[in-house]
Amino acid sequence: MFPACRYSLQARRCVGALKAVQAEHVAPQVCSTRSSSSTLSRITTHYSVYPRDKDPRWEGVEMERFADEADVVIVGGGPAGLSAAIRLKQLASQHEKELRVCVVEKASQIGAHTLSGACLEPTALSELIPDWKERGAPLNTPVTEDKFSILTEKYRIPVPILPGLPMNNHGNYLVRLGHFVRWLGEQAEELGVELYPGYAASEVLFHEDGSVKGIATNDVGIAKDGSPKDVFERGMELHAKVTLFGEGCHGHLAKQLYKQFNLRGNCEPQTYAIGLKELWVIDEKKWCPGRTEHSVGWPLNRNTYGGSFLYHLNEGEPLVALGFVVGLDYTNPYLSPFREFQRWKHHPSIMSTLEGGNRIAYGARALNEGGFQSIPKLTFPGGMLIGCSPGFMNVPKIKGTHTAMKSGMLAAESAFSKITDENLQSETAGLYIPEYEEAFKKSWIWKELYSVRNIRPSFHNYFGLYGGMVYTGIFYWILRGKEPWTLKHNGLDADQLKPAKDCTPIEYPKPDGKISFDLLSSVALSGTNHEHDQPFCPAETQSFSCVYEYVPLETGDGMRLQINAQNCVHCKTCDIKDPSQNINWVVPEGSGGPAYNGM
Repeated sequence: MFPACRYSLQARRCVGALKAVQAEHVAPQVCSTRSSSSTLSRITTHYSVYPRDKDPRWEGVEMERFADEADVVIVGGGPAGLSAAIRLKQLASQHEKELRVCVVEKASQIGAHTLSGACLEPTALSELIPDWKERGAPLNTPVTEDKFSILTEKYRIPVPILPGLPMNNHGNYLVRLGHFVRWLGEQAEELGVELYPGYAASEVLFHEDGSVKGIATNDVGIAKDGSPKDVFERGMELHAKVTLFGEGCHGHLAKQLYKQFNLRGNCEPQTYAIGLKELWVIDEKKWCPGRTEHSVGWPLNRNTYGGSFLYHLNEGEPLVALGFVVGLDYTNPYLSPFREFQRWKHHPSIMSTLEGGNRIAYGARALNEGGFQSIPKLTFPGGMLIGCSPGFMNVPKIKGTHTAMKSGMLAAESAFSKITDENLQSETAGLYIPEYEEAFKKSWIWKELYSVRNIRPSFHNYFGLYGGMVYTGIFYWILRGKEPWTLKHNGLDADQLKPAKDCTPIEYPKPDGKISFDLLSSVALSGTNHEHDQPFCPAETQSFSCVYEYVPLETGDGMRLQINAQNCVHCKTCDIKDPSQNINWVVPEGSGGPAYNGM
C-alpha cells in the first residue's frame, strides 16, 4: 500500500495485516475519564484512560510500530485536505520537484463521512481547478431562485432577500458534497497524491524537540474489555516534514494540539451547532431544480438559534435535500434537535413538498459557529490547521466549503515554499511555517469572516432571533461589518444548559412514519456500521444517533447506562455538549461509521 521507503517491506506487511482485520473490528471509541458509578463494572477500557503498561493482559504483546515517511501528511480527506494535496502537487509539477503527499481518511471511501447542505460557493474551486466544468465536477444545479421566511406554527412569512445579504445565492451551486469530495479525490489521484481511505489517524507523534513528527494510525484487534485479540496489530506511523490537520469540525487530534501548543490562548472558545439532514425523492410536479428555501422561527423559540434549508437538486430525479440546524448553546435540556427537525417537517409549507415523497437518506454532523472570534492559532512546529478543524464557516451564509478549500490551498503554498527551500535552516525537526497564518490574514477568508463576525453573537439579546435579524439588517447590509466593535459569544456550549427543574419539558408528537420518523430508522438510512466488540466509554448527554441510553437494571432497582456504539454517526455532539465534559470522542478502527452516499 504505502510506497517504498526505508521501512517499505515491513510497512506493506503491516498495512496488509491492518486491512485483514479492518472489516471485523470497527467501533467508535468515545472515552471518559471517569465511570458513572463505582458500583458498576468498568465501562471504559480504552488505553487512553487505562494504560496498557499497567495491564497484565498486554505483557509480551509486540508493540513496535512500523514507519513510513512523506514530505507532507494530511489528516482528513475532505474539501480542505484534498485541496491542499492538489495544490501541493500542482506546485511540485510547475517547479519540477518531487514531493510525496499522503492523505489518510477514516471513512472507508473518500466522501463517505462527508455531510453538508450543501450550497457551494465556487470561488475557491475556480482558483484551484479553473477548468472544473470541463473536468466534470458534479456541480449540476446552479441556484435559480432564493426564498427566505419566518415560520410561525401555521404560517410562513416571506422575507425579501436584498442584494448583498448572506442568503443571496446568485452564482452558487446546489451539490451533494460527498460526490463533490469524491471528485476532488479523483483529481488528487491523477496528480499523484496517495489517498488512504479506511485509515484513521489516532495519535499525534512528536520529535524530541516537541515539534510534530507525524501521525499514527490506530491499533486494530482490541476486545471490548480492553484486551488484545489474536488478530491484534499495531497501527502504522507516518512521518512528515509538515503535517496538515483537516479532520473537520471538532477534530480529536486538533483538540490535543490546542492544549499542546496553547493554540486557543488568544481567541474565544469555539461554539457549535448540530446539523441534521435528509434526502427525499418527491413528486416531480413539486420539484423546482435550483430553488433554495431557508427559514427561521418555528418550531424553535426566539432564544434558540437555528434554522432550516430545503434545496431542490437537479440530479436526474426529483430530489430535495432538507435539513435543520440548532445552535448547541441551547439552554433547555429537554430540547431534542432531532425531534425539532422531525416536527419542522410538518409545517404546512414544508409538508406540502414532502407529501407523497420517499425519504432515502439521513445523517447528522456538528458544525462550527464561532467564526472570526474563535479562530485559533493556525501554525505550530511541524504542523498546521486547515478547514473546519479550526473553523472557517461563514455562519450567516451557512457555508464553509469554499473557505475550507482556500485554507488548504494557502497552507499548501506556504508549506511548498519551505519544503523546497534548499537553504532553509529550521530551528525544529518539524517545520514551523508561520507564513501560512500571515497569508491567511491577507486572504479573502479573513475579510469575509471579519465582515460577518457580529451576526451570530448578535442573537444573544432579549429579543433573540428578531433582535439578531434587526442587527444584521442595519449593521451588515448597510455597513458591511465595518462597525468599530466586535461582539462576544456566551462561552462554551457545554456550560449553557440550565437545570431541568428550571425548564419546561417539551412534548414532541409521535412520528407518523410518512413525514416524520424515529431515530433508529433514521440511523439505519445513514449506513452506519461498527463492530460492537471494541472499547468504548460512557456519556452523560443525549445523542443524535441512539448511542447513549439509560435502561433498567436487571435487578429492577435502578438504571444503568447502555452504550450502543454501533449507532455512532460521528457527529461529535456528545463530546461538545456534555455538561460534565467527560467525553473524549476518538476515531474507530478505520472505515467504521456512516456510509453516506452524496450527503
